Amino acid sequence: MNWKLYLLPPLLLVGSNILMTFAWYGHLKRPGWGMGLAIAVSWGIALFEYCLAVPANRIGYGTYTGQQLKVMQEVITLAVFAGFSVFFLGEELRWNYLAAMGCLVAAVLFIFLPGRG
Repeated sequence: MNWKLYLLPPLLLVGSNILMTFAWYGHLKRPGWGMGLAIAVSWGIALFEYCLAVPANRIGYGTYTGQQLKVMQEVITLAVFAGFSVFFLGEELRWNYLAAMGCLVAAVLFIFLPGRG
């Protein structure tokens, strides 16, 4: 068993999600920026995000199914955004957000169960 095929895709997805969260939401802390600047900075960050996301999916596909990679990515996105919203945006993490995350974690469990067919 090659551990890199199992471990590298989720690690790359974490990195890509951190970058994408900053690309999509980091400009909210800069209300003085014009829309053009916010878009340009976001696209610049997104370029590096793609440099992690594309290899994560190409390396992971085969070890994981496409559906498993997508559900894994969604849960990682929520976990990263939860930390971002608390520590960067200064927002409160409410019980219903945690409940929603729990539902997505359940989705991960279901997607990794062996299916028939």
